[in-house]
Amino acid sequence: MLSKVLSGATYGVNAYVVEVETHLEKMIPGFAIVGLPDNAVRESRERITAAIRNCGFEFPTRKLTVNLAPADIKKEGSAFDLPMATGILAASGQVRGDALEQFLMVGELALDGTLRPVHGMLPVALEVRRKGIKGIIVPKENGREAAMVRGLAVYAMSSLKEVAGFLDGCHPDWKPLTVNVADLLARDQRTLADFSDVKGQETVKRALEVAAAGSHNIIMIGPPGSGKTMLAKRLPGILPPMTFEEALETTKIHSVAGTLPADAALVAVRPFRSPHHTISDAALVGGGAIPRPGEISLSHHGVLFLDELPEFARNVLEVLRQPLEDGRVTISRAKLSVEFPANFMLVCAMNPCPCGYFTDPTKECTCQPGMIQKYMTKISGPLLDRIDLHIDVPAVKYRELASRENGESSENIRRRVIRARDLQARRFRGHKGLYANSDMQAKEVRQFCRLDGAGEELLRTAISRLGLSARAYDRILKVGRTIADLGGSMGIRPEHIGEAIQYRSLDRNLFTTACA
Repeated sequence: MLSKVLSGATYGVNAYVVEVETHLEKMIPGFAIVGLPDNAVRESRERITAAIRNCGFEFPTRKLTVNLAPADIKKEGSAFDLPMATGILAASGQVRGDALEQFLMVGELALDGTLRPVHGMLPVALEVRRKGIKGIIVPKENGREAAMVRGLAVYAMSSLKEVAGFLDGCHPDWKPLTVNVADLLARDQRTLADFSDVKGQETVKRALEVAAAGSHNIIMIGPPGSGKTMLAKRLPGILPPMTFEEALETTKIHSVAGTLPADAALVAVRPFRSPHHTISDAALVGGGAIPRPGEISLSHHGVLFLDELPEFARNVLEVLRQPLEDGRVTISRAKLSVEFPANFMLVCAMNPCPCGYFTDPTKECTCQPGMIQKYMTKISGPLLDRIDLHIDVPAVKYRELASRENGESSENIRRRVIRARDLQARRFRGHKGLYANSDMQAKEVRQFCRLDGAGEELLRTAISRLGLSARAYDRILKVGRTIADLGGSMGIRPEHIGEAIQYRSLDRNLFTTACA
C-alpha cells in the first residue's frame, strides 16, 4: 500500500516542496527513512511510533519505507514528523487519503501526538501559494506566521489526532486562520526608544537624520560616555515604517534562522542587531554545513550596530565589504551555494584612541601617537570608503545634561525622513532595485546628482585636499542628494555638498594628520 503526503523544507531563505512517500508491504517489520535524511529526521521514527500509538491509532507491524523526494537534497530538522505520521496512517487505511494532495503539512510531533512549532514556516507557506496548493496544515504556534501569506488557506492544528479528524471530514466547518496585518505592522512602534531622551548632540542627531533619510552607513567617533550607543539605539525610531513586503522578506530570514519570537507572526519593526565584538566572521555573514543567515542578514531592512569597531577582528570587518556594496551575501559550500539578502544600514561607534580621550578637551589622553595610529589602522581604508558619514561625538556639557528641556522627538524627525524617502521613491520609479539614495550606482549618480559650477568647484577642492577615492566622491554626491531631499530642494546646492564633505572626517589622510 502506498500514500503520498506533501511537505516542505527550506533552502537558504526560500523553500521547496518535499513529497513524503510511504510504502507498506507484508515483510518482517521495520521502519526505514530514505532520501538523504539527517539525524533529526532519522530520530523521528521513535517520535512517530509513540505519537501514533498514544493518539489511539495502530502502528502497522509491516515493513515500512518512507521516501523524502527529491532524494538528492539533504533533509534536516523535525518538520517532517507530521507528514510522515499522516502518510503511515493513510497507507495503513486509518486516515482517508483522497484529501492529502490538497494540503501541505509540516510539524514536529511530541510523544503524545501534540504538534510543536518548527522554523522556516513563512518561506514554506509562500512556496505553497506559488505552487497553487489549496492549503497548509501547521502547528497552532506557527499558524499566525503562515497566515501572513494572503490567498492561502491555513489550518492550525494542535495534535496528530486533530489532523486525522480534519482529513476524515470530522470538522467540515473548520475555517482557515486569518490575521489582521495592519495591526501587526502597527504593533510595537510606540515601544521604540525616543530621541527626546538624548541631551545635546544636535550635530550628531542631524547626521543620523541624514543617514536615515538616505539609508546611509555612518560611524560615530567620540570619548566614552558621550552617548554613541544611546544615539544608535534610537535610530530605528526615525526610520520609515516597514512596508508589508519588507516585513515579509525580513520575517522569512528570522523564521529560517529560528530567531522569530514564539508570539510573533511578523517582524513589524525594523531589526536592530548589535553583535559583540568577539563574533566570528561566519556568525556575522552566515554559514555552517547547511548555511544559516548571519547577523548581517538578520539586520536586513534594519540596522547593524557595531560598537567599539576597532575591537572586532580584522577578518570579521573585511567580510562586510561585499555585502555593503551588493546588498546580499553568497555562501558557497562544496555541495551547495546559498544567497541571503543583506540590505542593511551599518552604524558603527568607536573611541578616537585606546584610552578614549584623544578628542576630549576635559581629560588628558595618555596614548602615544603610534598607539593612536595603530588603533585607527585596525579599520581598513576600503571599509571606511563604504561608510558614507563620519561624525565626531563630543562629550556632553554639564548644562546640557542638567537641562530639563527635552530634545526633538523621534516622531518629528521621522516625518522629515519619510518626506525625503517619498521624494526618492518618486525619483527612482522605474529603476529596479533603487529605494533610497544609498542604492544608487555610478550611472544613477551621474543622472540624479548633478552639480552647478560652485558645487563642482567645492567638491574638486575637497577631493584634491583630502585625497578622497572615487568611491568617496560618489558617496559625497549621494549624501549631498539626501541633504537636498531633506530640504525639499530639487537641485544639489553648494551648501549641501559642503555639509556632506564635513561628514568625511575619518578619511585615511586625516588619520595620519591626527597622529602626527
